[in-house]
Amino acid sequence: MNPAVNRGKESHVVESVEERMACMEVWGGTRATSSHFVVPGLDVWVYSQPHLGHESGGDVYYLSSCASGRITRMLVGDVSGHGAEASPVAVKLRDIMRKNVNYIDQSRVVQAVNAEFEAESAAGRFATALICTYIAPTKRLSICSAGHPPPLIYRKSVGRWEVLGAAEKGSEQNNIPIGVLSDQEFIATEDRLHEGDLLLAYTDALFEARDREGQMLFSSGLQRIAGDLDTDSPEESIDELRTRLQQMNPDNLSGDDVTIILARANNQTVTLGNNLLAPLRLVRELFR
Repeated sequence: MNPAVNRGKESHVVESVEERMACMEVWGGTRATSSHFVVPGLDVWVYSQPHLGHESGGDVYYLSSCASGRITRMLVGDVSGHGAEASPVAVKLRDIMRKNVNYIDQSRVVQAVNAEFEAESAAGRFATALICTYIAPTKRLSICSAGHPPPLIYRKSVGRWEVLGAAEKGSEQNNIPIGVLSDQEFIATEDRLHEGDLLLAYTDALFEARDREGQMLFSSGLQRIAGDLDTDSPEESIDELRTRLQQMNPDNLSGDDVTIILARANNQTVTLGNNLLAPLRLVRELFR
């Protein structure tokens, strides 16, 4: 797979850039970015800003479109530590994810990433991660949270945000972080995204943000804030969310790397050409 060129080489986030992903394309990194991608079934916005304006940090974002474009895979990860000192380990996590992206089974992907990261990362390093697989024809969403804050989902049919899954309630579905145990098995949560539904994933900087009284928001607090966002303009929602958090407490989002992924289900389907070429592309990638 050929990685797309990463945006945002300077210390400040670049202007939003839109890309239309080709089949089998992989994009991801650890640098500052504000980008928009379109794949069959999803519009995806990615924002990332390393700590203290560094060129790269310990947060990882990743996006791939596999097979004929039917399967989209997203990752948001947070390596222990932050800023430039955590960046080399974060790059390893991105590269390991890229290496294992062709597995169809979500659990196999996470287990392979975990085993390789545990073997290759620096001693004592671990990473929380949220790995999502979306299958466009069936609208099926599979999410594995490895010690990571649970995502939020907006159900257009009822006009309400909710915390996806029971991860923050101590459920067994909240797996331990990546890189702790090489033989760890990971459990995934299954859901569906219908047209207009939104998925919001984020790193600890948002989860640990504080309200005006100094109390941590956690995912339930973010859920309340998300309820005031304009869901008809998701391209503006990330900036609006960041602004609200910073207005709530001046220390919010300033002490760690910040990464947000917002995905909206669309009605785009896989083209006939991509359907016909998918087997050839898959074979080509397997033998690279």
